[in-house]
Amino acid sequence: MRTVYRDIDHLSAAGVPVWGDRGRQGGFQLREGWRTELTGLTADEAQALFMAGLPGPARDLGLAQAAASVQLKLVAALPADWQADAERAASRFHLDPVDWFRGTAPPEHLKTVAAAVWSGQRLRMRYESWSSVSQREVDPFGLVLKAGVWYLAARQGRELRTFRLSGIQHAEALKTTFARPRRFDLATHWAKSTQRFEEGVYRGFAMLRVSPVGLAAVRRFSAVVAQAADRTAEAPDASGWCTVTIPIESTPHATRELLKLDAECEVREPPELREAMRREAERLLALYTR
Repeated sequence: MRTVYRDIDHLSAAGVPVWGDRGRQGGFQLREGWRTELTGLTADEAQALFMAGLPGPARDLGLAQAAASVQLKLVAALPADWQADAERAASRFHLDPVDWFRGTAPPEHLKTVAAAVWSGQRLRMRYESWSSVSQREVDPFGLVLKAGVWYLAARQGRELRTFRLSGIQHAEALKTTFARPRRFDLATHWAKSTQRFEEGVYRGFAMLRVSPVGLAAVRRFSAVVAQAADRTAEAPDASGWCTVTIPIESTPHATRELLKLDAECEVREPPELREAMRREAERLLALYTR
């Protein structure tokens, strides 16, 4: 008896419309005419599935038709009173993962890399990094789409590395397969990898005096810079300007980025960055006054 009651509770929690009559002649039954082939799927979960469907990545991977087909099958398998809600979610919410002013064409070798990831084949590629072009053989563990850009998480030798797919000039799946580590989790690896990158890319600090417009622009540099600016911002002076301290990658990189703020930012420290900004300002002045 207890098992029956427990099963009924589990069915109800899973969204199955079970109802009962009390008394000696009572019992439990499904709502008449109800059926589903999606065991345990609730109405909210059905809507979430439609929200999770990203047509852009599916198209990039050559799965656009398959994605549309599975969406139709999902609708057909839902109870009648859930179908309208699920279709409404798909028609009223659209997810666009690509940033502004960025092309949506997939990387040239995405399908080749994806096939190697799926089948567990080693990958030979010619890759252009920031410093050189080289031949590499890697074990492709997974693909990640971040802000509209595809990345490959792969093992080269004993080291796990990240490769931007747009940097792959040629890719070839080899007949050799590799053993994927059982405990490797792509989402966990990516979260730790991006955190290490963001923490390691900044190697110094700069003290700036910024206007309200300049402060807003500084916050748009990155989440790490925005947090530092908010954390260190001093009280504004009478003109609305305030002093903040932010992390920087290098003097040349910081110079290029801070020049975008025009006269809404003054570098106070370090001296070498202030000097670099002064030299660039003099170059601009000479260019426009000759």
